[in-house]
Amino acid sequence: MPIRPEHIHDGPNSDPRRPPRRGTDDEPAPGGGDVIDPALASRLQFALTTIVHIIFPVMSMGLAPFLVYFTWKEVRTGEALYVRLRRFWTKIFAISFAVGTVTGLVLEFEFGTNFAAFSETVGALMGGPLAVEGMMAFMLEATFLGVFVFGRERVSDRFYFVSSVFVGLGTWLSAVWILIANSWMQTPRGFEMVTENGHPVVALTDPIAAYANPRFPWMFVHMQNAAVLSVALFMAGVAAYHIYRRRHLGVVDSGNYDAEFWRATLKVALVVLIVTAPFQVIHGDAYGRHVAETQPQKFAAMEAVWETDSYVPEYLIAFPTSVEDLTDPRAKELFGIGIPGGASWLASGGDASAEITGLNEFEESPPVAVVFWSFRAMVALGFWFVVLAFWSAYRWYSGELYDDRLLHKALMVSALAGVFTVELGWIVTEVGRQPWVIQGVMKTTAGVSPGLTGTDAALTLGGFAAVYLGLLTVYTYVIARIVRRGPKPPESDAESGRETSTIDPAPEVTDD
Repeated sequence: MPIRPEHIHDGPNSDPRRPPRRGTDDEPAPGGGDVIDPALASRLQFALTTIVHIIFPVMSMGLAPFLVYFTWKEVRTGEALYVRLRRFWTKIFAISFAVGTVTGLVLEFEFGTNFAAFSETVGALMGGPLAVEGMMAFMLEATFLGVFVFGRERVSDRFYFVSSVFVGLGTWLSAVWILIANSWMQTPRGFEMVTENGHPVVALTDPIAAYANPRFPWMFVHMQNAAVLSVALFMAGVAAYHIYRRRHLGVVDSGNYDAEFWRATLKVALVVLIVTAPFQVIHGDAYGRHVAETQPQKFAAMEAVWETDSYVPEYLIAFPTSVEDLTDPRAKELFGIGIPGGASWLASGGDASAEITGLNEFEESPPVAVVFWSFRAMVALGFWFVVLAFWSAYRWYSGELYDDRLLHKALMVSALAGVFTVELGWIVTEVGRQPWVIQGVMKTTAGVSPGLTGTDAALTLGGFAAVYLGLLTVYTYVIARIVRRGPKPPESDAESGRETSTIDPAPEVTDD
């Protein structure tokens, strides 16, 4: 169906009872006399809350497959090691789930408080996925999480394993419905614009085309693999921290060091890292071609291409040579390593002479510097994860996995790098789409709540910043405390009727 963006971002408001829409002929773009542009403040508020919130779903979605594996091994073998692994990492999962629920609910309310015009326009289409996410995925996860956390001694082994599967399934189904909604905003399909009370709204005409839009499978696979990769890095970093302190620093924590636990954690995490890191790079390469085909404006911003050109280079590593180059990468006055024709090759899938449409061909452009540098940092970290994976695999193969001090330090430094890379990816995804909130259909300024003032938006922005950063601080403190303490001693598992494992009686200090 033809998309007619003029219905949304510059059409007149014909209903005298309805407040004027921002960015239309009835009301100019906001900002005059306000402390801050309400549209800008609303965007900053949503960005802040999303940046903080995404940490918790990444942890829960990424941990879910590990917990299913640990539970399966526990039920199948009865080994105390897997009891400790399941118990320890379930603590972090449950805390992440709880905080993620609190911070995620607020995001949906922000659609009404800050982006009411957007909600009114797309409510018929967006309301379905968001409602199903709550009624199906969240309730499934929350119900079986109670069994998984508190019901080990109250249900059979088989049912307990099923509960772990449903917890993981619910976690991933939440991502399905959220990403369906977001991917539709990137590549809208299966709808038409109709007028209700003089106001253009989205009417769903083809649910399959809308919900199975071209972007969804790319986003889902990339996001879920990124979550598992991020948690694998976190687990490997935590395990490396404990092994490093014990083997290389000789730190003894009241005889509570569980060598078997941390070695098993490190190995499981590295197996997953070896699989997910290369896959993320390969999938990202194909994903980039999809973006070039469906959102050429975003791809041009990712590569800072202003003039339509062919044989465009791809900067693998780029550093600004001045402040101006940092804020205006289009000048290409950068110190970096680039592949001639690399960007054209990426956009076309193999043709280094392919033409890339420049940003000058579009009416408006996203903040190019933010997209350009975020994309480069994301790609650089992605390749670093591949290096880390193969480095770890080589040390494991050569029998030096627990002795390589430099590897342990690299794993510790990279423990949170996966989550940071996910943040960068979402910055590229969302900032690169601007000025559109729905690509080619509705501009972000047109979606802001009518009547919202800059003062109101600034107050809520400050309040949300304080609350969310406070929650993040508390979450970080609690998780850090759990990580530092480690699992309970194996003796505490004796009450479960399973065998216990031994603890290294003394530190293994080496000279390397």
